[in-house]
Amino acid sequence: MKNKRLISVVGLIVIFLIVSFVMQKTEMTAKTQEKERILTVGVLQFLSHPALDEIYRGIQDGLKDEGYEEGKNLKIEFQNGQADQSKLNTMSQQLINQNADVLIGIATPAAQALANLTTEIPIVLGAITDPKGANLVADNEKPGGNITGVSDKSPVEAQFELVKALLPEAKSVGILYSSAEDNSKYQANEVEAVAKKQGMTVKHYPVPSGNEISQMVQVMTSEVDMIYVPTDNMIANAMQIVVDIANKNETPIIPSVDTMVEQGGLATVGINQYELGVQTGRMAADILAGKSNPATTPIYTFTSGDIIINEGQAEKLGVKIPANILEKATLVGKG
Repeated sequence: MKNKRLISVVGLIVIFLIVSFVMQKTEMTAKTQEKERILTVGVLQFLSHPALDEIYRGIQDGLKDEGYEEGKNLKIEFQNGQADQSKLNTMSQQLINQNADVLIGIATPAAQALANLTTEIPIVLGAITDPKGANLVADNEKPGGNITGVSDKSPVEAQFELVKALLPEAKSVGILYSSAEDNSKYQANEVEAVAKKQGMTVKHYPVPSGNEISQMVQVMTSEVDMIYVPTDNMIANAMQIVVDIANKNETPIIPSVDTMVEQGGLATVGINQYELGVQTGRMAADILAGKSNPATTPIYTFTSGDIIINEGQAEKLGVKIPANILEKATLVGKG
């Protein structure tokens, strides 16, 4: 009797050990598979120009900072629409068909194209000035759906404080922007309000396509003391044309983006586009890791910017840079 009881106990122990071993092995296998699973991030960029290209570079590094690296545990499907709306729509569908775990839209038209095709896959916005105004989220603080991300809203008041210091004689400003971009219209109205507080006269110069930029800038240089360029993709793509014409007529340009200063703008207080991309990548990483939910993640807005001055342009235009600004500024464009 005792032997039978002993055999039963030993049998139960053996069964328990076998079950424990199998469960532990299964759990380890599941964890290994999860660790080795390659996640997919689909990135749709509106078009190529230095600012947006810097954002994409930052996105890759932001993902890597959080442990997601191409070739190891991450696959990035990248598409560039080159400002063609039909391409953006087709490419958005292609990224969705790739079963992307997270989608990223660089610039408003790209983000809108993605948002129009899915309400299920998480979307992270890169460089959208006013997501609510662009009808991408219900509220910038509480997005409420499958979309969150990073705003590239410029510190306009700080920019015009810089204008006052560098161009004290300027009495009028012309705002050059694309009439087709929702973000640009929003910024133009904000710039007008701030400039008027400074006592400046403001004129709007919207252009429907890149073909009209050259002629429009020529008109502007005869009508205003300075040109302001918001974070506008069409103008950014034609920045060299704008600079060449403005320089011939000695009209300073105040852009809203650091890369546009490097291309020939005079100065700005702007958000570093690479850092904007890094933040976008980190937000995408948090979603991949299950740490955040787009519906409850506020749109990230930078609260400050860097003073960027093109030293070569300042010399060319005869602009004297005050010592207190010079010591805080990042200088580009010398020589």
